[in-house]
Amino acid sequence: MNFVIVFDHPYGATASENVPHRRSYSAALLASVTKGLLSNHHGVDLIDLHADGFNPVMSASDLADWRQKRSSDPLVTDYQRRLMAADHIVFIFPIWWEGMPALMKGFLDRVFVKGIFYTETKPGRPFKCLLPRLKSVTLLTVMATPTFVYRWFLGNPIAKMVFRGTFRKMGIHKLKWHNYSGMENRTLEQRRNALDKTERIFERY
Repeated sequence: MNFVIVFDHPYGATASENVPHRRSYSAALLASVTKGLLSNHHGVDLIDLHADGFNPVMSASDLADWRQKRSSDPLVTDYQRRLMAADHIVFIFPIWWEGMPALMKGFLDRVFVKGIFYTETKPGRPFKCLLPRLKSVTLLTVMATPTFVYRWFLGNPIAKMVFRGTFRKMGIHKLKWHNYSGMENRTLEQRRNALDKTERIFERY
């Protein structure tokens, strides 16, 4: 299978080591996910939004292109081409103010273009997905908020946005969410155990 990983963290994909003020648990998860997938001989294509210098802002010209079902940004076009080849998409990012970082939101806004990734059938009806190989999506998030608080008291906004508001609407229903809360307060052993568990999960894909 071909897995496309979309990663968003300012420190980048290389910040997986335990170096104070240069470490990212999101990057550590990325390393575990990649190791697990490669051990089972899957293809892995990493989109590192910060490393690519991706601009998340939808400009007037971008919106005009979106309405005409096209894109003139070479980076967006490249992302679209790579996602067209995805059997599975993995999103990895931290949760800030209960939502996704700006680059990830801009990725959905600018890359998921009507007429390229989906088409509308009838008003008020689900969309038709135009990604020919996509079967499933996995979301990995890191946050300070306890998972039960985020899910039951805050209404699980990230899953609603990414799953219900995007992929289920497009007809993709095989969706999984793995959340890692309060990792900064865990022991080094606990953090490593969670990474090992993540690697084993992706070994089984």
